Amino acid sequence: MELAHSLLLNEEAYNQLGEFQKAEFIFEWLQFLEKLLPVTSKADIRENQKKLVEQLTSLLNNSPGPPTRRLVAKNLAVLYSTGDTFSVYQTIDKCNELIRSKDDSPSYLPTKLAAVVCLGYLYKKLGRILGNSFTDTVGNVLKAMKNAESQGRYEIMLNLQNILNGLGAAAIPCHRDIYKAARSCLTDRSMAVRCAAAKCLLELQNEAVFMWSTDLDSVVTLCFKSFEGSNYDVRLAVSKLLGTVLARALTSKQTTASTRHNFRRISLEEVMELLGTGFLRGSCGFLRASGDILKGTSSVSRDVRVGVTQAYVVFVSTLGARWLERNFSAFLSHILDLVSQSHPKAIQSQMDAIGCRRCVSFILRATVGGLLGEKAQIAAAKEICQAIWKLKKVVDAATSDSNLETRISTTDVTASQHVLVCALQELGSLIHGLGTTAAPLLQDSSTGVLEAVISVILHPSISVRLTAAWCLRCIAVALPSYVSLLLDRCIERLSALKSSPEAVTGYSFAVAALLGAVKHSPLGIPHGKGKVIMTVAEDLLCSASQNSRISLQRTQAGWLLIAALMTLGPAVVQHHLPRMLLLWKCSFPSSPKDLETEKTRGDSFTWQVTLEGRAGALCAIKSFVSHCAGLLTDEVVQRLLLPLPSAVDLLTQLSSICKSYGNSLKTSSTVFRHKLYELLAVLPPKTYEGSFCAVLKELVADLTVPDSQIDASTFLLPPLCHENDLLLLGPLLQETDHRFIEEQLLLGNGIAGGSLEYDPYSIYEKVAKGDSVPKPLPPGLSVISAATRLFGVMFSHVAESHRLQVLEQLLNSIKQTKGSRQQIVQLNVVSAFSTSLKHLANCKGSLGPEEVRRSALTLVMGALESNNPLLRCAAAECLARLAQVVSDSAFTAGLAQVSFDKLKSARDVVSRTGHSLALGCLYRYLGGIGSTQHLNACVGILYTLSQDSTSPDVQAWALHSLSLIVDLAGPLYHVHVEPTLSLVLMLLLTVPPAYTEVHQSLGRCLNALITTLGPELQGSSTTVSALRTSCLLGCAVMQDNPDCLVQAQAISCLQQLHMFAPRHVNLSSLVSSLCVNLCSSYLLLRRAVVACLRQLVQREAAEVSEYAVALVKESREDFTPDVNIREIGLEGALLGLLDKELDQRLCQDIKETLTHMLTSMAVEKLSFWLKLCKDVLAASADFNTVASVDTTQEEETAKVDDASVLTSDSDERFHPFSNPRWSTRVFAAECVCKIISQCENAGSAHFDITLAQERKQRDSRDDFLVLHLADLIRMAFMAATDHSDQLRLSGLQTLLIVVRKFAAVPEPEFPGHVILEQYQANVGAALRPAFAPETPPDVTAKACQVCSAWIASGVVSDLNDLRRVHQLLVSSLVKVQAGKEAQSQQYSESTSTMEILAVLKAWAEVYIVAVEKQKNQRDVHNHCLKIANPAEESYRDVASSASGLLDLVQADLGTLSKLWLAALQDFALLTLPSEYASQLPAEGGTFYTAETIENARPHYYHSWALILYATALWLTSTGFIVVDPDEGVNNLSRPVTPTTMCQDSSTRPLVKSPEDVNTDRFHLILGISVEFLCSPRSDAAMENIIACLRALQALFDVPWPRSKIGGDQELGVELLNVLHRLILTRESPDIQLAALEVVRLILFASQEHVKEKRRSAEVDDGAAEKETLPEFGEGKDTGGLVPGKSLVFATLELCVCILVRQLPQLNPKLTCSPAVQSGKHLLLSEDGSRLVAAALVILSDVPAVCSPEGSVSVLPTILYLIIGVLKQTAVKLRDGQLPLTVAASLQALKGLLSSPMARAEKSRTAWTDLLRSALVTVLDCWDQDGLLQELDEVSLLTAITVFVMSTSPEVTTIECLQKRCIEKFKITLDSKDSLVQYKCYQLLHSIFQHPNKTVSYPYIHSLAPSIVRKLQETEKAKPENAAELQVIQEGINVVTALTATAEEEHRAHLVACLLPILISFLLDENALVSATNSAKNLHEFALQNLMQIGPQYSSVFKKLMASSPTMKARLESAVKGNQESIKVKTAKHAKNPGKSSSIQLKTNFL
Repeated sequence: MELAHSLLLNEEAYNQLGEFQKAEFIFEWLQFLEKLLPVTSKADIRENQKKLVEQLTSLLNNSPGPPTRRLVAKNLAVLYSTGDTFSVYQTIDKCNELIRSKDDSPSYLPTKLAAVVCLGYLYKKLGRILGNSFTDTVGNVLKAMKNAESQGRYEIMLNLQNILNGLGAAAIPCHRDIYKAARSCLTDRSMAVRCAAAKCLLELQNEAVFMWSTDLDSVVTLCFKSFEGSNYDVRLAVSKLLGTVLARALTSKQTTASTRHNFRRISLEEVMELLGTGFLRGSCGFLRASGDILKGTSSVSRDVRVGVTQAYVVFVSTLGARWLERNFSAFLSHILDLVSQSHPKAIQSQMDAIGCRRCVSFILRATVGGLLGEKAQIAAAKEICQAIWKLKKVVDAATSDSNLETRISTTDVTASQHVLVCALQELGSLIHGLGTTAAPLLQDSSTGVLEAVISVILHPSISVRLTAAWCLRCIAVALPSYVSLLLDRCIERLSALKSSPEAVTGYSFAVAALLGAVKHSPLGIPHGKGKVIMTVAEDLLCSASQNSRISLQRTQAGWLLIAALMTLGPAVVQHHLPRMLLLWKCSFPSSPKDLETEKTRGDSFTWQVTLEGRAGALCAIKSFVSHCAGLLTDEVVQRLLLPLPSAVDLLTQLSSICKSYGNSLKTSSTVFRHKLYELLAVLPPKTYEGSFCAVLKELVADLTVPDSQIDASTFLLPPLCHENDLLLLGPLLQETDHRFIEEQLLLGNGIAGGSLEYDPYSIYEKVAKGDSVPKPLPPGLSVISAATRLFGVMFSHVAESHRLQVLEQLLNSIKQTKGSRQQIVQLNVVSAFSTSLKHLANCKGSLGPEEVRRSALTLVMGALESNNPLLRCAAAECLARLAQVVSDSAFTAGLAQVSFDKLKSARDVVSRTGHSLALGCLYRYLGGIGSTQHLNACVGILYTLSQDSTSPDVQAWALHSLSLIVDLAGPLYHVHVEPTLSLVLMLLLTVPPAYTEVHQSLGRCLNALITTLGPELQGSSTTVSALRTSCLLGCAVMQDNPDCLVQAQAISCLQQLHMFAPRHVNLSSLVSSLCVNLCSSYLLLRRAVVACLRQLVQREAAEVSEYAVALVKESREDFTPDVNIREIGLEGALLGLLDKELDQRLCQDIKETLTHMLTSMAVEKLSFWLKLCKDVLAASADFNTVASVDTTQEEETAKVDDASVLTSDSDERFHPFSNPRWSTRVFAAECVCKIISQCENAGSAHFDITLAQERKQRDSRDDFLVLHLADLIRMAFMAATDHSDQLRLSGLQTLLIVVRKFAAVPEPEFPGHVILEQYQANVGAALRPAFAPETPPDVTAKACQVCSAWIASGVVSDLNDLRRVHQLLVSSLVKVQAGKEAQSQQYSESTSTMEILAVLKAWAEVYIVAVEKQKNQRDVHNHCLKIANPAEESYRDVASSASGLLDLVQADLGTLSKLWLAALQDFALLTLPSEYASQLPAEGGTFYTAETIENARPHYYHSWALILYATALWLTSTGFIVVDPDEGVNNLSRPVTPTTMCQDSSTRPLVKSPEDVNTDRFHLILGISVEFLCSPRSDAAMENIIACLRALQALFDVPWPRSKIGGDQELGVELLNVLHRLILTRESPDIQLAALEVVRLILFASQEHVKEKRRSAEVDDGAAEKETLPEFGEGKDTGGLVPGKSLVFATLELCVCILVRQLPQLNPKLTCSPAVQSGKHLLLSEDGSRLVAAALVILSDVPAVCSPEGSVSVLPTILYLIIGVLKQTAVKLRDGQLPLTVAASLQALKGLLSSPMARAEKSRTAWTDLLRSALVTVLDCWDQDGLLQELDEVSLLTAITVFVMSTSPEVTTIECLQKRCIEKFKITLDSKDSLVQYKCYQLLHSIFQHPNKTVSYPYIHSLAPSIVRKLQETEKAKPENAAELQVIQEGINVVTALTATAEEEHRAHLVACLLPILISFLLDENALVSATNSAKNLHEFALQNLMQIGPQYSSVFKKLMASSPTMKARLESAVKGNQESIKVKTAKHAKNPGKSSSIQLKTNFL
């Protein structure tokens, strides 16, 4: 194929190919040429033009296929337009010649068609350059059309369209001729020709004025004719033509003089009149219709009506939204008039009326719902409301008139019904779409929406009453705040007007509809409503028999209310269950005898009431079973089953009852049947086994002797077919934008589709996907569908022997019927049997013996050869299920063989299509095809069938089947891939485009082949690349296909290819084809486009986005999508599409696509994304709300630009998005949150203004989030103050994120302030509306969260500013204090729980922050040595803000603490396991009611943790001193001290002692924490765990709780075990550190307890002997620790866990393994070090809790761990700092060694031994090989020093140990590293001063001489740097100290050594000037020391001076020379002791 890539055709390569390969080669070359020509230089083109033209024109004679001829034509046109045009006339002549040719053979046809296509493209591209030649061409083409067949007519029409397009106004001379030709084609028998003609006329009307002036009427009539017998594509094309022409006629400004005299402007009324005629009278013309109308026979064919409906929509869309807003009332009145009484013909039968109503609803939905923005929709809703009021007046007049004319006016009443139904439906849909933005509409009393809707509830017509109820339901779903209000109003009216039949049904419908809305409303309704409704329903049922006039209505209403009540779910229903079961039981006779007496007694009316009532009862029970499965216990099921046998008895006798009472009972009995079947289908079949036979008999009768003669296949079968197979049946069964109206064409003439009045019970059910209103089918059809479903369930449960009889009976009944009736029976039977197979397959049942299989097979095979294609599809699926259920390979092979044989012999289309599909489906449920033999046979047969060009149907079915086989065969198919691909390509290149179904099947085949090849497509071998090229070629052919569904296939194939071989798919051309189709009028194409985009942007978002913009910039003329990609990019275009699109699935895909684009590009294109979101959010901002920012605050804070933002945006031109819907705005707000989180991952500069500004200056392309803060705040503000509640929630969430992320960003221009401070007015203004009384609780709850975050963030330090937000929280708290009773009765009680807890949580957060701030401030005061964070200091006066914040909270703390405790108590009750349910208080908790307990749980889970922490802090701040119990309790709904917990008030003493109250509170907090920490759910938030641990820390910070836990060892152990488990399961260091802190406090509590016991024991037994004291602490006398009981053991376990996790080398089991041995030291992370340090602190405290014996048993472990940590982490760091872990281990060692247990007499000897061993271990560290170089000697020396200093002398004074210790010091003293030397001196300094001489002397004797010697050497080598200087100074200090401690007789000797050394450091005056800094410092240091020592030891001093004159001289000169400066310097020196002291502080472990 590479050979095809050249400018000229490579003829040499071409001639070597076979016939079919030539076609492929040519196509590949033409495709390449198409891309190449536009980018080739003109010179090159001119050079090769002649040859190229020859090659291309010669192709015309080669009978090219449709795609090839189009490409030849395109290339010729481009060639002439870029090259020379001189030879173009020859080409045109040649084409004309080919067209004139008389050769009519089929083989010559492609050449003729190619010539036609060629002409079209030449004229299109070259246009007027071609001068006047076009008249001949057009004439010639039109002449050819007269005897052309359909393909020719199709191509000629498209050709004329192209000619007209190219010539524009120049073509006027031919307009009339073309018009005439197109007229005849518009009613052609071929649908493709009609479409082409419509496109041609659409092009023509651009210039042909007569079409929309003089000839308008005939154009319109023509279009109507064209609609007759049309298909979906024709209706789309013709309606586009009709709508456009009419719009043009309406808007045109007439200019041309020629037509002025006979042209007049046409008015809107006339245009509407024209369309209305088509809608009402169809295509029978304006005159001819009159005769039929008089006879009353004509009925408009449905396809005309549907076509006209679409034309209305096109007409309005063309004129646009602004036009519709201006002319809405005229438009509305016309549209509603279509179904009014002025046209009785349209609505003469119920079926017609339903059809017309659907069309009207569709027009209103597509225009009002699709075009208008929210404000315009509200205006439209007001108009509709006016219309409803007008109609209402007519009805009132008619019903109140009691004069003689009443008869006439009742027709008015019924006539107005359809208009009202349409108006109400549209009003409901409008408000439903507007959601909470419709609030202003409903509050507007002048419109009176609710009044209008409620007033028509009493309309005489049932369909109006139902629709009004539905409209109320829509209002309730849109505005949850109205649900309770409307329910109350309707119940009240229902009770008041109980005696009016209309009121009873109307209001019961309304209540049922509203109950159905409750499950869509997140806020629910108060629980008590259920009780009221149950009472009303009972009342209606009980009073039904009192008044026969309304007994029917009351019965129906009562059961309807009960059925609707069931949708509220188990929580509500369980309270009414007994009453409902009683009513159910009473509704049926209790025994067969009673039924008999009933039969003899009644008349037809009583039977009607009885049947309606019983149907209602059945419906209520069905509703109960479906919605309250949780309540179906065995006992309830038993009670449900009692009346069933009698219901079944009644079922069997219905026919005889109907016979005796005539036809009036027909409907009631059908409804009863339907409801009984529905109920049985949802009950478990085992429960009614006794009735199987009777019910099955009835089912069989229903299926085989149906009442209705309607072909119900279109609603029975599609659910039983496989969705892939339905694609075969054309667009009717596929989803389209017009599904709502197209459906009626699908259902055949007998039925118009469903409507609410057929089954009022559907009003409370959930609506099926994609419907706006429920559409139940008429009872006759619903019964059949219910019967098929029930048959499916029962057949799979009856005995196998019985199955045979049933099947035989069904087969016989099919045989016995004839004609159309037979098809209906067959259809019903197959549906029922197919359902039963599905059930059998699901429950893995078997079908039964051979005979049953045989009958089943006969049944299915009969259907496979049915004339109805849907039935064939269903039968093929049924066959697949049959093979699955039997699952026997021989049987399956037999089935295949039957089809093979049939296909070989049969010639008719029906059996060939049916059996070919059967082959494809057969293995669908058997896990794929496993036999190559079977595969080869299938492929062979299907290849042959797919090339049968005589029947496109056979081709389409065979190819579809082939695609299924490719999928099922998987890897087995590889052998056949090449031939199949060739076949597919050949067909793609040759099948005429009019056969779209064949092309679609080819697309599915190609898709399946690509999937089979999969990742292999990436390969580079020649075979693979050939396959890949073929796939790409196939896709290219399909992309060029005019049919949109084929293009959708092409896109999904390319999507597959891009997934497997991304490098080989040309992304830019793919993206361009996606952009072009983004706004296609075909839903499936749009879906394919967006699905493909979604996949592409996951990998290459940036590229896709760039290509889209590039494409728009390049192509100026031929690409004008409805979306403005040039301005707002692909992202903006998708956002715009999201706003317009109504299809849910598509919207979801668009959102995902945008989210992927955002995640990969938002950071790079930050401004772009933020502007997009801002445009969407700002386009809707009501400027009145924005302007309401509190101006008093504005003045001082708002910057100029902020104020200007508020005004500038209202300019119309800036908005790329006009009035986006609220859902789009919500999505934009969510995007803002996502952008912030993306920036957070991208780097810190986004949240640091200084850094951001710096980097922006460096590179202006950089962009950072912090620079857009004003925009973020503004967007959050706009969203948070919107009318839509969802948007308010999103806005508040955005605000919350902004506050949290930017709270700490400082403002560089004003040091000490933060950047958010300037926006406090905006934040306050955004929050204030959320606390208004009418705000829904979920918004208030969210706002509370933002308030607390804002206050806690510390952005505002000034208390007066803070008070504004604080005041909002205070107002909420007041509301909470009012208690449960004062809560509004608008929503479910659980919503008030949500709001209260949100308020309490917010206060808790504020209080926690206030306390923490105060604590930090105290720490700052206490640790003056730790320099506070300088930023904090300069920040502002921290102290005042922290205490001020605390003061703010303090005022309400008394109330808060009680509420917090109450909430915790509730939470504790709610977390009890279900088995303790009986202990819960009957009336509920403080903040939840018993009924809403389940809904309240999540709210408690959400907020308990912070409340717990706050409560713990409050309790510790009071130190558990009890507050006066009466204070503040009386203003709560009931006292809420936790003393009420689980106790009855009568049993407990009235007043509890403070100790008891404290204990209760302590256990409450501890209990909740332990319960939660025991098993935190895997999704438990980190914050919750940390808050819980912090609460425990706070709790144990005070003595009283510590005494509780210290005294209760089991409790302590349990808590430790819980913490241990937490540490094991949570990796987060924060959690682990917090847990360790709690462990430390528990241990501390235990220590206190042991101390206390020891102390009291000593006091008690003061007189007694010390020996007899009992042992306290763990381990008692034996030293044994019991795991599980021992606190010490638990603590050790936990510490070991932490240490071994951080330092695996500590694990003795591991240490033996080679992996660890070789390991070098690990440097721990900072978190790791902190954890290890915390664990060591705990370890060193353990012995204090033990008895002496106990301490001995734990000591080895503790020592091992501490020394282990030291050993593992003692590594030299560069700056000489000690690692944190080392410092901690030394500290722990010191704590341990100085433990009193080391000296206690019982444990002393053991301790001494163990400590010696430990010391040996430390000493051994040095001797390990290979580790010496990095080990830190200083740390080990310090450890030795700690041993020497902290243990009793007997530990370290053993000679061998002492020797080794001294040895180590000796080695270290000689270290080359001055820092080490310095540390060594320091350590020796402390050892030398050890009070016990036995310890210190050996060290002094061994080491002092070498120190002195070292100092003496210094005289020669002066110190080079500060470090060496330090060493010398420390050495001098050591010797000085020695001198001080030495005994008298040795002292003089020492001084005599010291003085010469010091004097040798002095410099004379000359030397001092030139000396280094270190030497000078040393000089000063020596002088200072001499000044001190001289006077102290004067005698020695004098003696020395006398003996050495040089020394004396040196000293004197130094003293004199520096007399002055010494004073100054000494002062300085004393002030600044240098580095040494600070280091000493850190490392002084001694």
